[in-house]
Amino acid sequence: MTNQHDETLTAITNARLLAILRTTDQQRADDAASAVIDGGFKLVEFTMNTPGALDLIRKFAKDSSIIVGAGTVLSPEHVRQAVDAGARFIVSPHTDPAVITASRECGVVSVPGAYSPSEMMQAHHAGADIIKLFPAPADIAQYVRQLVGPLPHLRILPTAGVTPANFQAVLAAGAFGVGFVSSLFTPEDIAAKNFDAIRQRAASIVAVHQQSPG
Repeated sequence: MTNQHDETLTAITNARLLAILRTTDQQRADDAASAVIDGGFKLVEFTMNTPGALDLIRKFAKDSSIIVGAGTVLSPEHVRQAVDAGARFIVSPHTDPAVITASRECGVVSVPGAYSPSEMMQAHHAGADIIKLFPAPADIAQYVRQLVGPLPHLRILPTAGVTPANFQAVLAAGAFGVGFVSSLFTPEDIAAKNFDAIRQRAASIVAVHQQSPG
């Protein structure tokens, strides 16, 4: 692995809070990303099914104060396209060894999706750096706690179902990090272009996290 890979993994370890953008409009995605960065988020993921995703990755990757990644990556070709644009971590909703291998060959952090312990271990053995817990269980914190008991070596990062109200409990249960999707970028705020509300929500999440013990 390259030095950049290790630096990215360290940055994710330190930040623990990931903003995940999935919209149907490139400009709104751009403005929403700027809002959460202004609010203090250091990790931003643009899903590949967002219009102009590669252009957004290319633009925001120029900001050295943040780490930009690509989400909903479904093929090795998309891995290479995202990395060429500046993505430093690759997230998928599923576990595909070819995607994990391509990510490692490109020197970026691999974050495949998995749900069961068996799926997670398969992803780990395929070379995944972090496991995206997907889909969301009914009680995320309890599920994470049950997983990390026998599998403490796994870096588990839940996304769907993580909210400003439960993320502290999820992290306290042993999650490596958490990803915010619609609970941060609410459909109502995106539709109304209420980016200040998104910025304020991001700032509140960051403030609460910084005040948390550990």
